[in-house]
Amino acid sequence: MSSTTGTAATGTPTAGTAAVDTSTAGTATAGTAALPPDAPRPGSLRALLPALAGHRAMTVRTCAAALVEQGSLVLLVTLAAHTVGTAVIEAEAPSSGTVAALVALVLVRALATWREMDLSHDLAYRVLAALRVRVFDGLARSAPARIAGRRSGDLAATAMADVEALEFFYAHTTAQLLAAGTVLTGGTAVLAAVEPWLLAAVLPVAALLAAAPFAEARGVAARGARTRAAAAELSADTVETVDGLRELLAFGAFPGRRRRLAERGRRVGRAQRTEAAWEAGAAAVRDLLIVTAVLGVVAVAARAVASGRLHGAWAPTAMALSLALLGPVAEAARSVSRAVALRAAASRVGAAVGAPALAPPPAVPRPLPPGPLGVRLRGVRFDYGGGPVLDGVELTVRAGQTLALVGASGAGKSTCAHLLARFWDPSEGEVQLVPADGDAVDLRELADGDLRGAVALVGQEAPLFHGTLAENLRLAAPGAGEDLLAETARLCGVDRIAPLDTPVGERGATLSGGQRARVALARALLARPRVLVLDESTAHLDNASDARIAAALHREGRTTVVIAHRRATVRRADRIAVLEAGRIAEEGTWEELTARPDSALNRSLAGMSS
Repeated sequence: MSSTTGTAATGTPTAGTAAVDTSTAGTATAGTAALPPDAPRPGSLRALLPALAGHRAMTVRTCAAALVEQGSLVLLVTLAAHTVGTAVIEAEAPSSGTVAALVALVLVRALATWREMDLSHDLAYRVLAALRVRVFDGLARSAPARIAGRRSGDLAATAMADVEALEFFYAHTTAQLLAAGTVLTGGTAVLAAVEPWLLAAVLPVAALLAAAPFAEARGVAARGARTRAAAAELSADTVETVDGLRELLAFGAFPGRRRRLAERGRRVGRAQRTEAAWEAGAAAVRDLLIVTAVLGVVAVAARAVASGRLHGAWAPTAMALSLALLGPVAEAARSVSRAVALRAAASRVGAAVGAPALAPPPAVPRPLPPGPLGVRLRGVRFDYGGGPVLDGVELTVRAGQTLALVGASGAGKSTCAHLLARFWDPSEGEVQLVPADGDAVDLRELADGDLRGAVALVGQEAPLFHGTLAENLRLAAPGAGEDLLAETARLCGVDRIAPLDTPVGERGATLSGGQRARVALARALLARPRVLVLDESTAHLDNASDARIAAALHREGRTTVVIAHRRATVRRADRIAVLEAGRIAEEGTWEELTARPDSALNRSLAGMSS
């Protein structure tokens, strides 16, 4: 889940797209709060119930299997108790029909238990598969603002661990509650028919069992939130430790990091032990309530038998029936309590699924004309919730032109790049694509697919995925032919790294920074964008390689915006624009701007490498 800038040409911005300018990293655009803290939100579990709507038939089958499973258990226990009571009191052996019914109920119970477990887990994992995709879609839709400043492991915990934790909710809560409620209703009707006073011993306990999870919901949710937060911190630290293992070893910092991981692990353990201790106490209370109810049933049944209102064979039947009814209610209460503990995970997942789009799609997209495209920023203002980063930027890049955008660190260069890729929308002004013939088109009027096909951003980071070089290149254009793939690889020098079927390792661990930069650039070019935005993406290349790639891009006649801190890269551009204080301070050719000793470009060049 690290930054994935450089894959913008794949069609949609990915979950980790682009870090913001260094001066604003970790902040969010005004009006776009970061993902919520771990404090659980009421109703977060209910909000995830609609995920079952796409699996109605399987949900119905799961509920039916749970009802048969619990109902058959109640019938089996009740019939067995009545048979024993009859045999003891009346000295009669059970009939062959009774024995057959008991055997049948045992078989039905076994089959229903297996079927309910099979269906409930199948349903749960189908829902989780769809939910996980929706989480990734939400992160991608709202990136980068809602993930800015969040750690990779924390994002992974939401996308993976939090979603996985909801398996219990989908597999063990809904069907069990429905079945327990139905069985309790039917069973109490039978008890009322046998001896109405039996309800005085059963119903109050059933009500207490049902109410207990809601009475302790706040504490359960808070303890669950602490566990989820501790687990997310451990995940984040673990991911960062693995990613930076070489640096930790090189600087002798690994022992300290290991102690930190150990402390994180102990914190998770303490949170889990606290949860388990409270659950054990709650389970003991539930068992005590059931025992109390059974004792009450025994007392009522004994008085009813002594007064002649109840046949003696029904006394053990009433006890068994009350126990069989309260057992599922207690189990349902346990399930509800465990589900409430998942409220924090549900809040995090729900926030990711429902994250608003930072670049909402147009109601009626405009078609993008064919042919070369230029770029225009008109009166663009933008901020990250504080002071303005861009304050009325006016900039035009003609079709086929290469423009170098320079300025001090934090001047807003990367922000301009992100606006051109529409990771954000400006608070004021317009970002436009300008065809050679025809009217300019605001990026907000374009369908996302059209925009991603026209504009590609290659950022400062060049992350790769586990797979071969060819597979990483084809992320941008899965249908690219072998000839185009080979040509693009040759253009960017990827073919000189290794054969295209060579695995690159996790996150391109086997490649150097310059090699990853070549792959990222080739990946973007494979999609044949009409506008290419390079955000210091060639900084890892040597001067000769940078010059060769620049010459190749110039021959293709593509509109290119280059953000660079290297003199040679800036000098090769057709035009140069200098950002200062959120505005274009000056614009012109290298010769025009360097000829003036007091020019803004000369001030910027003072901090540049050759």
